[in-house]
Amino acid sequence: MFCDVTLDEALTKALAKLKIDKPTPVQAKTIPYAMEKTDLLVSAATGSGKTVAFLLPTMQQLLQDSDTRTGTRALILVPTRELAQQIYGQCVALGSYTQLTFGLVIGGESFSRQKAMFRRNPEIVIATPGRLVAHLENDTPFFADLEVLILDEADRMLDMGFSDDVLAIAARCNEERQTLMFSATLGHSGIGGVASQLLRDSVVLTLDTVRDKHEHIRQQIITADDDAHKRKIAIWLLKEEKPEKALVFVNKKTQADSLAGHLRHAQIYTAYLHGDMEQHQRTHVMRRFHDGEINVLVATDVAARGIDVKGIDLVINFDMARNGKDYVHRIGRTGRAGEEGLAISLIDHNEWNVMNGVERYLKQTFERRRIKELQGTYTGPKKTKASGKAVGVKKKKPKGKDKAKLKSAQRERNKKKIGKPKKKTSADNDKARAPKKSMLTSGDGSSAPKRRGV
Repeated sequence: MFCDVTLDEALTKALAKLKIDKPTPVQAKTIPYAMEKTDLLVSAATGSGKTVAFLLPTMQQLLQDSDTRTGTRALILVPTRELAQQIYGQCVALGSYTQLTFGLVIGGESFSRQKAMFRRNPEIVIATPGRLVAHLENDTPFFADLEVLILDEADRMLDMGFSDDVLAIAARCNEERQTLMFSATLGHSGIGGVASQLLRDSVVLTLDTVRDKHEHIRQQIITADDDAHKRKIAIWLLKEEKPEKALVFVNKKTQADSLAGHLRHAQIYTAYLHGDMEQHQRTHVMRRFHDGEINVLVATDVAARGIDVKGIDLVINFDMARNGKDYVHRIGRTGRAGEEGLAISLIDHNEWNVMNGVERYLKQTFERRRIKELQGTYTGPKKTKASGKAVGVKKKKPKGKDKAKLKSAQRERNKKKIGKPKKKTSADNDKARAPKKSMLTSGDGSSAPKRRGV
């Protein structure tokens, strides 16, 4: 028994092999509804176990219902290749004792091989929207028999501009299907609109959200002067904290390659991962990181939603995440399944306000940390004067009524000065002391010096 529902013996055996014997909160709430073929809109944070929450009931349905269909029976849409590969791996693990077949459709891999895979009609397909739409334009996949449509990380797909692709794919699916949507937050501006078009008589389940405190993750910030200073701090942390595995996040693809080179030069086994890499390269890097051949991975946000590797106990934000949601998904790579994790953000003067915005978004304050050996000159914004005005802030020019009042006051001051002798300035005194030249006007009106005896 798992979550008080009866599972096929093959799934029970797979759960035992994976040492999954107790459901997480999202699994306990989601699985019973999903088993009843109810449409769901679920809000659950990264690392909460939601993949098993939708895979287990989906597989159970496919196993208990007679397979008289010819096309794909379940479709899982995800925003990134790494997340698609991760879910595909979990499908294989959970379905290892079943006869279910699985397909993976992502960009960067052979289009013709994927077409051949569709012809074999796998029961479950995991796909990224962009590549799947390309196949739909060639009339390759057949989703008229689809029983379950699952959207994982729905908010991320909308952020990446996949809203139209998702709706186009759903329009090609069986209208009588069950639809399950999982999102880190229900407050996303586009979630409601997409949900209203895809879900019928749905149940909304809100569990962990992005703003819930990560009790198992210690969150710190360290101020830095510039990128060179950040590199020294990152190297110190990776050597002194001695993580089993560490993720270092940057905002630019070029920065990933450059920083990885600096870390390797410091004798730290490092690789990098970003969106411009070929798929076989990305797969190779992830395999090495998973197997422990490298213990530090420098990545852009492409990896934030697709990495589920055991043993990540340190996350360093070399560049601060651009917003609160991205920050949460970055640090969510550590402190998973109740394990302890450490997340450290390196903040320079350009990132302080962004960091404050993330704190407000999460409604919490990060721990401030200093490394004595690497203390820089920047320690945060300058303190303000007692008057409350920030140091160095220019006075604002008056506008409207305030400007008119100032002009009126100036006229009054000018009236009071009428008849009063003008104060001499130092320039006037210098002029008075200077010797005067005697000038004589010439006949043409010009001035000429006076001559004695004329």
